[in-house]
Amino acid sequence: MADRVTVIGWDGSPLSQTAQSALDAATLVAGGTYQLQNLKIPAGADRMALGSVELVARRVADHRGAAVVVAEGDPGFFGVVRALRKPEHGLELEVLPAVSSVAAAFARAGMPWDDALVVSTHGRGLRRAVNVCRAHPKVAVLTAPGAGPSELALMMRDVHRTFVVCEALGTPDEDVTVLTSDRVPDHLWRDPNVVLVVGGSPREPVPASGWLAGRPLDFPGPDRGWAFEAEPGSARGYGELPAAVRALVLARIGPRPGDLLWDIGAGTGAIALDAARAGAAVIAVDRDEDACTRLDADARRHGVELQTVHGTAPAALADLPEPDVVLVRGGAEILRDCLGRRPERVVVLPGTLQEAEEARRVFAEVGYTMDGTLLHASPLVEQALRPSAPVFVLWGNR
Repeated sequence: MADRVTVIGWDGSPLSQTAQSALDAATLVAGGTYQLQNLKIPAGADRMALGSVELVARRVADHRGAAVVVAEGDPGFFGVVRALRKPEHGLELEVLPAVSSVAAAFARAGMPWDDALVVSTHGRGLRRAVNVCRAHPKVAVLTAPGAGPSELALMMRDVHRTFVVCEALGTPDEDVTVLTSDRVPDHLWRDPNVVLVVGGSPREPVPASGWLAGRPLDFPGPDRGWAFEAEPGSARGYGELPAAVRALVLARIGPRPGDLLWDIGAGTGAIALDAARAGAAVIAVDRDEDACTRLDADARRHGVELQTVHGTAPAALADLPEPDVVLVRGGAEILRDCLGRRPERVVVLPGTLQEAEEARRVFAEVGYTMDGTLLHASPLVEQALRPSAPVFVLWGNR
């Protein structure tokens, strides 16, 4: 293995004395094309383009001598350090970081970023990154070829955001462009770039500083727990399932960042709001326009991002982006249409035993495994039970 391995992060500014000394002593240097062309590298050192990090790691592990890997910004933040540290390579690293591209991008935009989420599309596809951008008002996206600003904007065409596209940060060709999301696909963007996706519903004032990086300053809001009872002046809970039933439904949905939930027949949206609080992107569909309006207002009050669609399923579902999880209040036709989109999990709330049997048959027809329960929750009200009707909760897994 290499006698010494140094990982240098470079943001375009002059290297520190320590970093330049490591580079001067290197017999193997791996880096991007721009780094190899613009850094002072010993004439006799072997050079390797930083394409596949796994190939670089194996080459460094087999090298005899001092090896240097040069990466953009902070190599420990969505960078090469994770791959180089894999146990099979047996490498001990000295890491000399620079300012990360994300920190530089927010600095160019003049914005704080302790409340931002950071997602990467490198080798991971774009869809989950898009869902995070739907669910959160401030996201930095580390893009990749084929998964850049235009592709991101096209997949978010039904929601409005502001894009700050930062190209070639730290180089003489650096460029920062601010556009609304609908105009982003009209441009050709250069790699590498970082995209800040900001905006969403107006939020009520929050404290001046937070305590947990990567979350809104008031996350998850003033309420402790999930599936709580209705608040005065709020639509939440109005004509809705008992809180204990909603808690089970949320547990079976399992909402998480990167997911997209369809809540079909959302009504007051009590479950949709809690799923959004958990970090999932949510599209709530309801045929009652007033219900959609109330849910939009409630989402603003609770500081969460979700999208409402006024329409009747299954027709209203045709143009929606692909879901990871679906909650269905409706008949077999709607369930069958949802299962045709192949979500990971579908939770169904049948109104009768006959509807529950129909849902069971539909799950079996399309090859989903199914489970369920009949739940009877009777809340205590002033030291007495308030009887409520039993509720069927079924769930199917792809």
